[in-house]
Amino acid sequence: MTGGEIASPPDETRQTAGAQPAAVFARLDRLRARADFLRAARGRVAHAPGFVLQAREREEDDGPVRVGFTCSKKVGNAVARNRAKRRLREIARLELPANGRPGWDYVLIGRRDRTAEADFAEMRRDLVEALAKVHP
Repeated sequence: MTGGEIASPPDETRQTAGAQPAAVFARLDRLRARADFLRAARGRVAHAPGFVLQAREREEDDGPVRVGFTCSKKVGNAVARNRAKRRLREIARLELPANGRPGWDYVLIGRRDRTAEADFAEMRRDLVEALAKVHP
């Protein structure tokens, strides 16, 4: 190796290190249109200590799970809001592929002083419980 080169681990190490089921890495479709957020707000709601979950079943299709995230200025400054949304995105990425239902839209809303500070494992459990509430 010459100066400046970085050695990479062998291919087999990269493939097996931290291997998880394919469902964990499934990509979620994002809600981006305001109308989709408003329709989700009229759907089912589950309150958790670190966030609020809104959910609705789409009538028009049985397509993929779609998810949106929002944090108002009540959550804090831009740094706090972005941290809260990053955490919400991560729990959704980990839990929705296994626990969400195809053809449903979900919106996760951050809460003041809780979303950015709550225990991450607890938030994951709360999301699973909230999904169970909106899917009786």
